[in-house]
Amino acid sequence: MEKILETPRLLFREMHMGDVENLMMIFSDPIAMKFYPEVKNEEETIRWIVWTLNNYRRFGVGMWVVENKITGDFLGQCGLVPQKVDERVEMEIGYLFVKKEWGKGYATEAAKACRDYGLYTLRVEKMVSLIDPQNNSSLKVATRIGMSREKIIKKRGRDLFLYVLTRKECDAL
Repeated sequence: MEKILETPRLLFREMHMGDVENLMMIFSDPIAMKFYPEVKNEEETIRWIVWTLNNYRRFGVGMWVVENKITGDFLGQCGLVPQKVDERVEMEIGYLFVKKEWGKGYATEAAKACRDYGLYTLRVEKMVSLIDPQNNSSLKVATRIGMSREKIIKKRGRDLFLYVLTRKECDAL
């Protein structure tokens, strides 16, 4: 499997159909999925992987599997996903990790790597994150990587905070 990114502790790779069991550790956990519409079963997880593989083909990006660089353990997923915001397609940084790995800084480390990849490798002018207003952990990750809340948007019938960071703002960090 091709390595996409790496950080001091993390390795990012493309998702594949063999990741169903790994992703189910997140998708079947009601606590990890609290801020998503619902938990996913195996069939829905397979559809998620197919959607992700299509994003790789169509856009060259998507959610990537994040593994512990030393042990190879599955930690979660983080990546870049095109999202329609106010009739424009923006590049979103998304992250979702296995509950037992929370609190170790992996989400911030992974999101920062994706931020830099989007802004400096892909040369995207602006990165966004769409976050449930009650999801304090995700709000903290977005803030830690330099994003700030721009406004509230409605997406799939839900109010979400739109967090934004431009390349120019990131250069000033």
